[in-house]
Amino acid sequence: MSLLHPDRLFPADPDTRAITRRLYQSVKTLPIISPHGHTDPGWFATNEAFSNPSALLIQPDHYVFRMLFSQGVRLEELGVRTRDGTAVEADPRKIWRLLAHNWPLFRGTPSRTWLDHVFEEVFGIEQALTEANADALYDHIDSCLKMPEFLPRALFERFNIEVIATTESPLDTLSHHNALAADPWQMAGGKPRVITAYRPDPVVDAAFEGFVRNIEEFGEITGEDTGTWQGYLQAHRIRRAYFKQLGATSTDHGHPTARTADLSLAECEALFAKVLSGNVSAIDAELFRAQMLTEMAGMSLEDGLVMQIHPGSWRNHSAGMLARFGRDKGFDIPTQTSYVDALKPLLDKHGLNPKLSIILFTLDETSYARELAPLAGVYPSLKLGPAWWFHDAPEGMRRFREQTTETAGFANTVGFNDDTRAFVDSGAA
Repeated sequence: MSLLHPDRLFPADPDTRAITRRLYQSVKTLPIISPHGHTDPGWFATNEAFSNPSALLIQPDHYVFRMLFSQGVRLEELGVRTRDGTAVEADPRKIWRLLAHNWPLFRGTPSRTWLDHVFEEVFGIEQALTEANADALYDHIDSCLKMPEFLPRALFERFNIEVIATTESPLDTLSHHNALAADPWQMAGGKPRVITAYRPDPVVDAAFEGFVRNIEEFGEITGEDTGTWQGYLQAHRIRRAYFKQLGATSTDHGHPTARTADLSLAECEALFAKVLSGNVSAIDAELFRAQMLTEMAGMSLEDGLVMQIHPGSWRNHSAGMLARFGRDKGFDIPTQTSYVDALKPLLDKHGLNPKLSIILFTLDETSYARELAPLAGVYPSLKLGPAWWFHDAPEGMRRFREQTTETAGFANTVGFNDDTRAFVDSGAA
């Protein structure tokens, strides 16, 4: 017997619920167009079976293990690899049991909503996860993962995904995307199914670890002298063009703030020399990121790539966890973000050009009605991205619509989100 009520995410009011049902019926069979999937392109290039339930549903997903860590479960117990190679839990069944033991912690969270959906709709499990049935459910999912219909490409088609965009650094070889480009599956529908997106953070954020070496490698890849400002900008153009050849339609920028700048050529050259010195201040690093957002907007006018800006996260807030485990381990924390002042230099230069398409996101809900909706509601270059990350949930989506629609309308807001790390969660989108 199903544990999932068909109206579980619909309003309680009967009249409103009836309208919601009709709206849902009109869209539920439409294909998924996933612009920000955070999936590994290697899954689709190699089409190898997912190794086990824990590796599929727990270990890639910091939405899951941040909750567990908050209640005393160490990441080592979840098999999360350390930077120094210290031994961690290697038994995926033990990791699964740990999730089952702590399953009540996820009540009321999007992670519980997504995983309950996955258990039933993807794997046919019609019982709630408990400590008592943890092994049985593990074995069932594990056996499913060995079947051809649970290979990545089969799931891609089952979920009715039309296209999914992964995100790669300019330093990435894009080997999996190159392999896909030569694979008949990739173009079976006449257009690419898995595309990339240009995420230049490692070579535009002077606070990024290894930044100076990254710039050198950037030059080696492109054949440009990235020790000069003009050579560095040309290297970006070369890599953007290469990404575009492999299907990219967008860039993606994960800056701490939304600050932009419009410096003179001499100021840019002097600032670039500072950030290459290896002894850059936080102020200079922020100004360089700000200038590079404006430069990226100009390049988007040249090549047509849509620009996505995802600011407002204090990434890797715990220095100790960053040192032990590296990036993206659940310690990214939203911060208050200013848009009206921060975006003005970029908007003064490019904001009135309708050929430019910038999608703004936020983790600061207080900015919806005060800043973002009014900005997107008038500047032809701007669109407001949907509720993102911590707010990518039923209540977050409701708050987003309540605070933005009256000012920005539907025409100046963009789609839905699917910011997932665990691929089978895409089926819940």
